[in-house]
Amino acid sequence: MLSILIPTYNYNVFPLVLELKHQADKLGINYEILVQDDFSQDFINENYKTNSLTNCDFSINSQNLGRGKNINLLCSKSKYEYVLIVEADALPENEFYLKNCIEKLSKSTSVLFGGVKYPTIIPPKEKMLRWKYGINRESKSLRYRLKNNYNFVFTWNLLLKKEILFKHPFPEFINEYGYEDLIFIKNLRQNSISISHFENPLIHHNNEYSIDFIKKSERAVQTLYSLIIEQKIGFKDIKLSSAYLILKRLYLIGLVKIIYSKNKKQIIQNLISKNPNLYLLDFYKLGYFCSIIPSKNV
Repeated sequence: MLSILIPTYNYNVFPLVLELKHQADKLGINYEILVQDDFSQDFINENYKTNSLTNCDFSINSQNLGRGKNINLLCSKSKYEYVLIVEADALPENEFYLKNCIEKLSKSTSVLFGGVKYPTIIPPKEKMLRWKYGINRESKSLRYRLKNNYNFVFTWNLLLKKEILFKHPFPEFINEYGYEDLIFIKNLRQNSISISHFENPLIHHNNEYSIDFIKKSERAVQTLYSLIIEQKIGFKDIKLSSAYLILKRLYLIGLVKIIYSKNKKQIIQNLISKNPNLYLLDFYKLGYFCSIIPSKNV
C-alpha cells in the first residue's frame, strides 16, 4: 500500500514518526515508515527509537549524499506501490492526514500534492523571516494551486506512484542546498506527468533563525549559478536568473551591484528584524547573484 519516506538531517523526527504510525495503525493499512539521516550529528539517539516501532526503520548514511540522492535511496528501499515524501520538520494538520491520502489513491493517481501551512503562532523576532516567507510565498490556497498546477509544489508533502520516482528520480548532481525540487518538478512537467492538488496540508514547523535563512539563501543562489554554468538549467528557468537577463538587457547590472554593495548591511538589518520586508530579500538575492556571476557567462 504505502511507503512513507522521511529524509532528515539534524532533526528529531521521532514525534512525526509516532503521529504517522498512529494514523496508519488506525487505518489498518499495509505501510512502512522509512527514516534516513543524511550523515548528521544531532538527535541520533532520539531518532534511533524509531527502530523500536513496528513497520518503522531508521538508518544513517555513511556519507552526506544531499537531499535528492537521499530521497532516491529511500525510494529504492521501499516496498509498496505508493510513496509519500514527508519533511522531517513537518507535522500533519489533523488526525485524518493519512486517511485523506489513502482516499485519493486510485489507478489514475500519478502525483498528488496536499499543500503546506505554517504555525499561526508568531515566532520570536530572530526567527521571523523564515516564518513570514513561508506564509507569504509557500502557503497557497487550493484554488491558487489548481490554477498554477506545477508551481508552489514542494516535495515534502508529495504522494506518488513509486514507479514514477524510479523513472524520474531526483537530480543527484546537486550536492549543495537548493533547486532539487524545482528540477524534479520541471522533469515531471516535461514528461507530461500531471500533478493533482488537494487540501491535506502539513504544518511546516521550521524554527530557522533569520540570519541562517539568509545564509541558506546565499548558498541556493550559488547552487543556481553552478547549475546554469553546468547547463543543467537555463537562465530563463528560474525567476531570479530571468530577472538577471532583463537587467543585463537594460544595462543595469552595474547599478544593481552598486546598490547591493552599499546597502547590504542595512538590508540584512531589516531581514533579521521583527518586520522583515520580503521584497528586500528578493533584491538581496538578485544583488548577490549579480555580484557572483560574470557577465561573460551569459
